[in-house]
Amino acid sequence: MAMLWRDAMSQALYGPDGFFVAGTGPADHFRTSVHASPAFASALLRLIAEVDTALGHPSRLDVVDVGAGRGELLHALHGLVAFEGAVGLAVGVSGEPTRSGRSGLIPPRAGSPETLTPTASARRLSDEPSAVAVRPSLAERVRFTAVELAPRPEHLPEEIGWVSEIPAGINGVLLATEWLDNVPLDVAVHTTDGWRYVLVDPESGAETVGELVSPADLDWLTEWWPTDSASPGADSDPDLALTRTDATSASESGFRAARPAQGSSLTARSRPGCPETPHSDHRAEIGRTRDEAWAGAVGRIERGLAVAVDYGHLRESRPVDGTLTGYRAGRQVPPVPDGSSDVTAHVAMDSVASAGAAVARCAYSLVSQREALRALGADGGRPPLSLAGTDPAGYVRALAAASAVAELTDPAGLGGHWWLRQPVGIPLGPAVAR
Repeated sequence: MAMLWRDAMSQALYGPDGFFVAGTGPADHFRTSVHASPAFASALLRLIAEVDTALGHPSRLDVVDVGAGRGELLHALHGLVAFEGAVGLAVGVSGEPTRSGRSGLIPPRAGSPETLTPTASARRLSDEPSAVAVRPSLAERVRFTAVELAPRPEHLPEEIGWVSEIPAGINGVLLATEWLDNVPLDVAVHTTDGWRYVLVDPESGAETVGELVSPADLDWLTEWWPTDSASPGADSDPDLALTRTDATSASESGFRAARPAQGSSLTARSRPGCPETPHSDHRAEIGRTRDEAWAGAVGRIERGLAVAVDYGHLRESRPVDGTLTGYRAGRQVPPVPDGSSDVTAHVAMDSVASAGAAVARCAYSLVSQREALRALGADGGRPPLSLAGTDPAGYVRALAAASAVAELTDPAGLGGHWWLRQPVGIPLGPAVAR
């Protein structure tokens, strides 16, 4: 039976046997920045340290990961923080203790931390000249919480909490890496009498045209998905609006999906026997549900920073044929919402950002991942060749680290993702105000 795409996605992704609830987890099907390199977690740790400073080093610093998968990001952050706490050394974006020769790093800007604060150093915490105390380390103060509907993984450290809903009263950092693109949404097609919903058969992926969109969705489309960029013939007959067939619409529209599974190549082709997904010359993915989800997440923060990392687009460059697609076992496949594959669509980042800012009542920052990581000290630069003569093994390690950062900052791939950073009750820090 045909249903709205929003309902089909909800069932396919988050139902009892849904893609993100059952099975081994998304890492077996597509590759994200978290899986690509430990440098991603290291850069986020530097950002967390900046937020910690802005909050005045609170006794409890929350780090909440929404859409945590199987906890890979928090597991990596936990390891970095534990290492820093154990040896009292700073951690650079390469994931190793900061030493001379900052391969893969760029010099810090004035006013930004060169390294994380060593935990073993003593600081004055009182006006009394003789009162010297040791501030509790970040490892002692941080509280990691994963938000995910799947069962808690057995391997996850006990220090990492596991909940199914975003907790309230967050004092710290909320992370959402490739979460919003999987928030279920409705799809619409522009016809002679206006925007109509696209219905989908969850078993076959076959689509039909449904009713006119609701007033709330029409308001969103009018504001955030203008039709003046539609190609000729977009206002076609509704009975003919879903005739063109192409399983690789996401790549044709100019938006690289960049989600191959770890260790695999992205192949955007349909397979024999797999139904192809038709679409019109002017479709829209209604992002109102994503706006509401992000606004709700921002609203759970008491003070701190919300960070969304995702692939998306802006109002002036919406893809006229949409971006809905699927991923399974390292391959891009047609978006059939039967629970066997990921179903995802690019995020209207400016709309989401506006919704979050209205809740936080603070300005947001929206930049590419390439720019965000460079601001946090990662640029993927090659180590100096002279290092090969003095420390060959160190040169090889540094070259590998630089290559990993280069993948994260490649503008044609992961580096083209957007970083949306929404402060709540704190100023934009040096690595955010760009």
